[in-house]
Amino acid sequence: MKQYLLGLVLVFSSVILSAQNGWEAGGWIGTSHYFGDLNTNFDLSKPGLAGGFVLRYDFNKRLALKLGGSFGSVSGDDARSDNLYQRARNLSFRSPLAEGLMQLEFNFFPYVHGDPDYFFTPYMLGGFNVFYFNPQAEIGNELVELRPLGTEGQFKGEEYYTVQGGLAFGIGFKIDLNYYWSLNFEIGARKLFTDYLDDVSTVYPDLQDLEQLHGELAAQLSDRSIEIEGVDTSNFGRAGYQRGDSSANDTYVLSGISIVYYFGGLKCPEYSR
Repeated sequence: MKQYLLGLVLVFSSVILSAQNGWEAGGWIGTSHYFGDLNTNFDLSKPGLAGGFVLRYDFNKRLALKLGGSFGSVSGDDARSDNLYQRARNLSFRSPLAEGLMQLEFNFFPYVHGDPDYFFTPYMLGGFNVFYFNPQAEIGNELVELRPLGTEGQFKGEEYYTVQGGLAFGIGFKIDLNYYWSLNFEIGARKLFTDYLDDVSTVYPDLQDLEQLHGELAAQLSDRSIEIEGVDTSNFGRAGYQRGDSSANDTYVLSGISIVYYFGGLKCPEYSR
């Protein structure tokens, strides 16, 4: 009976351990891009620098859990838009990014470290992220934090949170250099739960009320519109008129290359009677 129970334990352990293929860790470097109210034409000409670390647990040849941290920056500028209305609106921002994320990875091909037949695969991934941001604008050669100014009429204490979450998904390709080291090429999007990454979302506030509440600088940064021939700018800065588009939240995309070290798989201990 004891041998039978021990045999069940060993069989169960073998199944568990064979599924636990081991840990990987590494770092990555690449670029960041923002898409939202100040980049509606998917302009890719001004990427930010980004990088971070990767911690991955391989359950088996197909499935892995990925944990990561990333740092970078994003920016947007109406002056780069193809839309004349947006150019006349003349808003801009930049923001640092710091995020943590958890994702599941699915390998399209079986992937085994160091195996001459299964040493590469494309993969897809999906999960969630939590990130910090702090939109700023340049005025007079100085960067000014926008959130405390309530540029869309937010009262003090009612500003948007600078720590938010989102859906994190993407695709990638991994290939072994040898048993321990591999290269990963990845592009991942973050569909955010906020529309204020760029500090632009809804309508213009009453600029006189805003100036009384937050000061003259707040009113200046809420409405920075300029005259452009052929564009009706009469509604810029008028209370209740469109400043942004709140129907779709902002997005940022991280892409890069990582080098990852594999610490080795767990092996079932041998058993002899």
